[in-house]
Amino acid sequence: MNTGLQRLHAKRAALERRAACLRAIREFFHSRDFMEVETPVRLRAPAQERHIDAEPAGALFLRTSPELHMKRLLAAGYERLYQMGPCFRRNERGPLHHPEYTMLEWYRAAADYHDIRRDTIDLIRHVTRAVLGAEQFVWQGRTIRTNDEWSVISVRNAFMQWAGWDPVAAYEPDRFDLDLVEKIEPALREQESPVILTDYPQAAAALARLKPDDPDVAERWELYIAGLEIANAYSELTEPREQRERFNQCAEQRRAAGLTAYPVDTAFFAALEHGLPPCGGIALGVDRLVMLLADAPTLADVVAFTE
Repeated sequence: MNTGLQRLHAKRAALERRAACLRAIREFFHSRDFMEVETPVRLRAPAQERHIDAEPAGALFLRTSPELHMKRLLAAGYERLYQMGPCFRRNERGPLHHPEYTMLEWYRAAADYHDIRRDTIDLIRHVTRAVLGAEQFVWQGRTIRTNDEWSVISVRNAFMQWAGWDPVAAYEPDRFDLDLVEKIEPALREQESPVILTDYPQAAAALARLKPDDPDVAERWELYIAGLEIANAYSELTEPREQRERFNQCAEQRRAAGLTAYPVDTAFFAALEHGLPPCGGIALGVDRLVMLLADAPTLADVVAFTE
């Protein structure tokens, strides 16, 4: 057997666990009356995000997320949607990053980020039970208990406690990103239950609506398990003028950094003008979830091919 086939053979147990995870995810959404959808992989206009670079594909781009198309479906009257499939980011490769990865996204009309949080807790517990027959697992020597009460901590409190400053009062994007990686995530790694890091500075949430009682804070949270960021959720911004302004600001930031600023997605904005209902949504990294449940140290261990 040649070396490539030997590597594939050695991944058999992890890939079987991956298949079980995908099956359990679909069972969960089927039981809750979500419609599974498929949207285009090649896009003319990816969402404008400061730190996410889309991979060119001829005159188009490979999607970094199916979000904008799924919101168009919400605007057309669909109420509960999910999608699981390939997404792409340029120049991302490492133990926890791949240029091609599997993303799970779901959206609910008449919902917000609190509703999505309840969905997520139920999903992670369901998948863990279905795949492992238990409500806890061990990843790289750490025991994670999904049935315990999940910790919820605001970004402001986390940074005040572990980084010594308030990013809501005085947001500094580069300092925020550095401290998140070097100070906040290591502290979250010590938790034995999953952690919800919630209520981000408004400048760090381009697609989330602002809290009505605190316009400096966006209704965004991220899920951390064993210190790994697994999912990113919003109460979705539905106001077209505000969304256009945020995308324009992001495009200017990308140009100033020497990065590509993407075309305007006119169909998405037409959907917003038509009327996007109040909704919540989330993107969850399937490969990272499989990595945790397979007790694998890197993403490369839970995907068949890494070319």
